[in-house]
Amino acid sequence: MKKHLIASVLIGAFGLLGAAGAHAQQSAATTDAASSSGYQVPSAELAQVVDAKLAPRSMLSPDGKWLALLERRRVESLQELAKPELKLAGIKLNPDNFSRSRVRNKYTALSFKALEGDVTIDVANLGEGILRSPQWSSDSKHLSFVFETPKEATLWLYDITTRELKQLTPYALNSVVTSTPYEWMPDASGVIINHAVNIGKEQPKDNADTVVPVIQQTTGEKAPARTYQNLLTSPYDEALFSFYGQGQLMRVSLDGQAKAIGKAKLFSNFSISPDSNNILVSSLDEPFSYQVPYFRFASTWSVWGMSGYELKELVKQPLADNIPQGFDSVRTGPRDFEWRADKGATLVWAEAQDGGDMKKDVPHHDFIYTLSSPFKRKPSLLAKTERRYSGFTWGNDNVAMLSEWRFSDRNVRTWIIAPNNADANPVLFSDRSYNDAYKDPGNPIYTYNDLGVGVMQVIGDRYIFLRGNGASEQGNIPFLDRFDVKTNTTERLWRSESPYYERVVALLDDEGRRFITIRESKTEQPNIFVRDLDEDTLVQLTQFPHPYPAFKGIQKEQIRYKRDDGVELSGTLYLPAGYDASQGPIPVLMWAYPLEYKDKSVASQVRESPYEFTYIGYWGPMPYLAKGIAVFDDPKMPIVGVEGQEPNDTFRKQLVASAQAAVDVLVEKGVADKDKIAIAGHSYGAFMVANLLAHSDLFKTGIARSGAYNRTLTPFGFQGEERNFWEGQAVYANMSPFFHAEKINEPMLMIHGKEDPNSGTFPMQSERMFAAMKGLGKDARLVMLPYEAHGYQARKSLLHVLWEQEQWLDKYLLSDEASE
Repeated sequence: MKKHLIASVLIGAFGLLGAAGAHAQQSAATTDAASSSGYQVPSAELAQVVDAKLAPRSMLSPDGKWLALLERRRVESLQELAKPELKLAGIKLNPDNFSRSRVRNKYTALSFKALEGDVTIDVANLGEGILRSPQWSSDSKHLSFVFETPKEATLWLYDITTRELKQLTPYALNSVVTSTPYEWMPDASGVIINHAVNIGKEQPKDNADTVVPVIQQTTGEKAPARTYQNLLTSPYDEALFSFYGQGQLMRVSLDGQAKAIGKAKLFSNFSISPDSNNILVSSLDEPFSYQVPYFRFASTWSVWGMSGYELKELVKQPLADNIPQGFDSVRTGPRDFEWRADKGATLVWAEAQDGGDMKKDVPHHDFIYTLSSPFKRKPSLLAKTERRYSGFTWGNDNVAMLSEWRFSDRNVRTWIIAPNNADANPVLFSDRSYNDAYKDPGNPIYTYNDLGVGVMQVIGDRYIFLRGNGASEQGNIPFLDRFDVKTNTTERLWRSESPYYERVVALLDDEGRRFITIRESKTEQPNIFVRDLDEDTLVQLTQFPHPYPAFKGIQKEQIRYKRDDGVELSGTLYLPAGYDASQGPIPVLMWAYPLEYKDKSVASQVRESPYEFTYIGYWGPMPYLAKGIAVFDDPKMPIVGVEGQEPNDTFRKQLVASAQAAVDVLVEKGVADKDKIAIAGHSYGAFMVANLLAHSDLFKTGIARSGAYNRTLTPFGFQGEERNFWEGQAVYANMSPFFHAEKINEPMLMIHGKEDPNSGTFPMQSERMFAAMKGLGKDARLVMLPYEAHGYQARKSLLHVLWEQEQWLDKYLLSDEASE
C-alpha cells in the first residue's frame, strides 16, 4: 500500500478565546461616532470575534503518519505594524531582519498528532518569535520552519523520530525578494538557504553630496502598466534594494555544516532539480525600473551545479515594462521556467509566439521547450499551445496534464498527454470557462515519487484521482473521482452527504478507498477524519471545539432568485439566534462583491454549500447578527458581457438590477423592511457600494472599505477591465462613483488603510472621494487606519473597525433617526 501523500493540508476554522472583561467595560459608555477620537472598542459580542482563536493549520507528512499542527497568529499588535519598514520595488521589508514585513501566515506553537493511535507531541522551548514557511522533508523525518525574531530569521528543524528541536544553522536568512528563503533537497539530505550576507552591515547612506536628479525618458514604445505602489524612486532606493535583497545560496547538511554555492546575487528564484544535483537560479539585473515592481525587472536565468558553477545560462530577460495590455499577455522570450517533477534534471519553459500579445491572430500562442542534463544540447520542442500556456501537472513519462487559457472568453483547456510524445493522441480532459464551477472536473491528488518530489498520483499509467467542490444547483457537494486515461471516463468513488460538508484532503491507499477528509456542518466546527469506504468507518482525528458559543442558534438559508433580465442569482441569508417569523421584518446588512462573466448561465451558478459551518469572522458582516440584524451574505452581483459587449459596458444597469432583485426577495420573504437595508463591501465591493448609493435608492446607508472610486486614477485597466482609459473613456466615467458623487443622498462610511499598497486602491482614492462628498454637503465619514494595508491586521485596528461599523449601523440603520 502506497503511503506517500502531498505534504500540506490546510484547514480554516476557528476556536474561541473569549473577550477580555476590559472590552465590555470600555464599550459600556459608547460615545457618538461623529465626536469620538482615538481607538475605540465595540460591544463585547463583537469584540470577542476579534479574539477568537483559529484552529491550527494542519500539514500531513509525506508518509501519511503524522499531522503537524501549527497555531496561527491571527492578529498583530499595532506596535508590530508600526516598526520601521522600507518600501522598495513593490516590496515592504523589515530592515532589521532582512525579511518581508507583512507576512500573513505566522505561527506561534507547534505540535504533532499521529494518525494511528493517540500519540500527541507538543513542541516546547520555541522561544520568543514566530514560525513561518513550514515544510516536511520528503522522508517525513523532519519538519522545518523559519524562526523569525525582530533581529533575524533562522532555519530550525524538528526531528519527529528523536523528538528533538534544533536550530539547523546560525546563518540569517534573506526573504526580501525570495519570499521563501530555503528549500529542501528532494532526497532529504539537507537544504539550500538564501543567506542574508549583509545583515549586521551598515546600509548605504543618502546625503546631499550623492543626490542626483531623477530622470526618466520614454522610448516611443507602448509600455502600459497598472498603478503599482512602493516602487523605486531614486538611485538611493536602488542602492537600498540591492543591499537588502542580496543573498548567498548555501547548502546545509542535516548536521548543520554549510557550504557556499556560487557568488552572492540578488536572487529572485531558486529551485533544486529532482535529482538533487542542480539548481535553477534567477537573479535580478540592473538597471532597475521606477515604473514596475521587481518581478518585471531584467533578470538572468541559469542552471548551476551544487558548487555554484554555471552549467547553462538559459536567458537574459530584459526589463518587462512593455508587456502588451491584457491579462493573458506575457513578456517575450523564454519564461515560466520549472523542473519537470517526474525527471531527475529536465527543464521546461514557454516562449510566446505572438510578441506576448494574445490579441494577435497566430496558430499557436506559445511553444513549450525542454532541456535535460547536462544541458549541452539544443532545447527540444515539447508542445505547442493554441492559447496561452498556463502550466503542467506532472505525473510520469506517460501521463501529465497540460493547461492553456484565454481571457477574452475566460476559457481554460486541459489536455492529458504523454510527455515523451506530447503530440500523440492528447486527451481533452477539460474545456470550460474558468468561471464555470459546474463543469469543474476537480484537481488531481498528489503523491511523492521516488525522487522525493510531489507529482500527480498515477496508478498503472491509467488512473488518476480527482477531488473537487462539486458545485451544483443544490450547492457544493464535494467528491472523490477516479479518471481512466485510456477510456476518458470518470468513476465516482465517493461524495459528501447532507447534513455535512466534507471534502477529501489526501489518499491513504492506491484504490481510493481510504482517505483523509475535513468534515463540518452548519453547527459543527471543521475537524479532520479518516474515512474507510470498505470498512464503512469514519474516525475523528481532531477535536476542535465550537469557536463561537455566543452565536449558536443562528439560522442559515441559501436563497435562489432572479433579476429582471432572467439571470438567476443566489445568496446566503443568516438570521439572528432566536429570530421568529412572527416578529416581522428586521434590519438587514448586505455584504457583496461584483464579479464579471461572459456567460449568463455561468453567472447564475451556486458556489457554496448550505451545510458549511457558520463562521463569525471579524472581516465581514457576521458579527452584527448579535445586534439583531439579519445578514444577506454574498448576494451575487454578476456583471455579464453578452452579444459582443464587454461586461463593463452595462456595469451600472446590471449592478442596480442585481441589488434590486436581492432587496425584493428579502422583502417578499418578510425578512426585510425595505427602508432598513444597508449595503457594505471591501475593495471592489466598496466600489460597488458607492455606485449603488449614487445610482439607486435601495439602501439606507453604505459601508465602503479600502475602495477605489475614480477610475481615471487607474488608467491602464482595473479588475477585469482590459481597455485603457483612452480606449474606454465613457466606461471609466460611467463606472466611477467619484464622477457621480452629487447623486449620493445616503450616508456613507469609508474606511481605508493608510499604507494600502494594492494596485488601484491607493489611500488617496478614499481621501478624494470624501473631499468630494464633503464639498457637496453629503453625509460621509472617513476613517484612515495608521500602518494598515489593504487588509487590516492590528488588533486595535480591527476592534476599531468593528466599532465604527457598529456605531454607523446603530445610527443609520437601527435608530429611530434611520426610520425617518
